[in-house]
Amino acid sequence: MKWKKMVASLLIGLMVISTVACGSTNAKSDSGSAKSTESSVKKGDTSGKKKLVVWTLAKDLNQFGDKYKEKHPDVDVQTVVIEPADYPTKVKTAILGGAKEPDIIVGEPQMLQDMYDAGLFEDLNKAPYNAQSYKDKIVNYVWDVGQDSKGIQRAISYQITPAGIYYRRDIAQKVFGTDDPTEISKLFADYKTILTTAQKLNDAGYKIFASDGEMNYFSGDSAWVKGGKLNVDQARYDYMDLCVNLYKGDYTSYAAQWSTPWYQGMAGPMPILKSDTNVWDTESLKKAEASGQTTEVFAYGLPSWGVLTMRDNVKTTSGKWGVCSGPSNGFGGGTYIGISSKSERKALAWDFLKFCTLDEDTSNWWIKASQGDTVSLKSVLQAHADDKNDVYGGEQMYKFWLEQANGIDYSKVTKYDKAIGDAWGTAISEIKTGQKSKNDAISEFYDTVSSTYPDIKVDRK
Repeated sequence: MKWKKMVASLLIGLMVISTVACGSTNAKSDSGSAKSTESSVKKGDTSGKKKLVVWTLAKDLNQFGDKYKEKHPDVDVQTVVIEPADYPTKVKTAILGGAKEPDIIVGEPQMLQDMYDAGLFEDLNKAPYNAQSYKDKIVNYVWDVGQDSKGIQRAISYQITPAGIYYRRDIAQKVFGTDDPTEISKLFADYKTILTTAQKLNDAGYKIFASDGEMNYFSGDSAWVKGGKLNVDQARYDYMDLCVNLYKGDYTSYAAQWSTPWYQGMAGPMPILKSDTNVWDTESLKKAEASGQTTEVFAYGLPSWGVLTMRDNVKTTSGKWGVCSGPSNGFGGGTYIGISSKSERKALAWDFLKFCTLDEDTSNWWIKASQGDTVSLKSVLQAHADDKNDVYGGEQMYKFWLEQANGIDYSKVTKYDKAIGDAWGTAISEIKTGQKSKNDAISEFYDTVSSTYPDIKVDRK
C-alpha cells in the first residue's frame, strides 16, 4: 500500500516477528474477527444525547458501540470504519490539524509507534486515567504494545493475537499416526524439521501448506536491530531456505494468502496450481479447475483470530482441525484502542475504552458475540481455560492461546521491523523465483537497509 508522502513515516511500524509472507509483501490486514470495509458511519438518534465519535479500522467496534449504548442509552456512539490503507493518514491529518473529533482512535501494532510519536494518542498514565493500576489485568505483551518508547500507556487492546499452526487432524492420523497437538507441534519445531514434515506429506499426496507464506508469523525469533546494528541471525537464513525449498520442492499448493484458492483449501480438496498460476485471475483459476486434479492442505499458520477465519471457510472439514504451537512465538494484528489527544470528551472516551478492554462482563459477552475471538483480560481467559472447542477436537483453546501469548517477548520488537522484514521478503521472492542468486539478493537486501536507515550499522556477512 502506498501512503502519502506526508505520512511516509507511518509505514515503518513494529511487528513482533517479521510478517513477510515468505517473499510476498501482500499481507492482509485482518484484526480479530473484524475485516475492514469501506469507510462507513454508524449513527443513532442524537436528540438530547451525549456524543462519542469512534474512528476505527475494525468493524468490531460497531458491536462494542452498540453494546455500550445498551448500558448507556444517553450516549450516541458514532462509529466510523475506515480502510486500513487510509486510516493513519486520515487520523493524523485530523488530529494534527486540530480537529476535536474523533474521540476514540485505534491502531494495529505495525502503525502504533509512529502514531504515538506523532502525538495522536492521549497519555493514559496521568490522572484521571491512571492506567498503570490496570497493568496486571491485561496479558503482558498486549500491555507492552500499548506503550510508547518512553513507557507511557497510550492504548489497550481487548484481544490477544498469538500465532499457532492450524492442522487437519484426519490427515495427521493418516500420515503421522497421531493427531495430538503436542506431538504435531514437534513436526513444526524448527524450519529444518518443517521441511522434513513437508516431504513426508508430499510423499503421502498432501501439501503441507496452501502457500509458502504460512510461517510468516514465525519468521525469526530475534530483533532485526540490536545496539544500532542490523542483526540477521541464523534463524532468518533458515526461514529463507525454508521458503525457497517449499516453493522449489512443490510442497505447497501455490495459493497466495488471502486468495480464493487459499480459502478453498480450508474446506478440503482444491485444484492443483502451478507456481506461475495467477491466483488473482479468474480465468487462470478456471483453467486449473478444468484439469480435474486436486490436492489437500495439511496446515495453515495464523494468529488466534484465525479461529474465526477458519470458522467461516472450513465447511465440510469442520471438526477435523486442531491447533498446535509453531517454531517460535509470534503474533499478528490486534486492535488497540486509545483516546485522541485533541478530544474534548476524554472522560466519556475513557469510560468507553475501559468498557471495551477492562470490563469482565464485556469480555465474556465478546467471546460469545465474536464466536471465538480471544480476549486480553487475564481473569476472563482463566475463567474460560477449561472450555473445550468441539470444532478443534475438544481443545482448550483459550488456555492454549494464553500460553502462546505468555511466550511472546516484546522486547525483540523494533520500529524497523516492518521495512526490514519487507526487504528480506523481497530477497526471498527473488531467490525462489530465480530472479537473483542468493548472494545477489542478500546483497541487495543490505543495500536497501543501508539506504532506508543510514543510522543503522550494517555488517555484511
